[in-house]
Amino acid sequence: MIILESERLILRHQRLDDLEALFALYADPDLRRYIPDAPTTLEETREELAWHQHGHATRPELGLWATILKADGTYLGRCGLLPWTLDGREEVEVAFLIAKSHWGRGLATEAARAIRDYAFTTLGLQRLICLIDPANRGSIRVAEKIGMTFERAGEDEMGPFLIYAMARN
Repeated sequence: MIILESERLILRHQRLDDLEALFALYADPDLRRYIPDAPTTLEETREELAWHQHGHATRPELGLWATILKADGTYLGRCGLLPWTLDGREEVEVAFLIAKSHWGRGLATEAARAIRDYAFTTLGLQRLICLIDPANRGSIRVAEKIGMTFERAGEDEMGPFLIYAMARN
């Protein structure tokens, strides 16, 4: 099921036939270094894909969606909206992960912008965040390009992170 479209992208529910492409994405060490809890095996990837196949299990309107290049149907990554509880506050994260072979083309920004607009307009959310590894300059730039600003730094069992945030206008 298609969730949303942008000029060059389709974001849809993940399907079982996305498994190999998603596993290859997680196998890339340049991507893994910024996602410490990413699946490491094919079976773990299958479990994550199943978890998000119909939206997030606890909030089906959210989830990690297959991100597809319209021009040729290439599976580029997985982007979407994830629920979190941080310091007792319910938050929703704009999450984006695009294959390294497609970096530098503005696709992560395009996906994040479309997700932001969907979250505010269609879902009526009032606030969005990005949780970003402090070393991930590319993701920081994407968050800033969609209108987020630095809110604070934090650390959890996975390590340090930055929170970028924005409220609905």
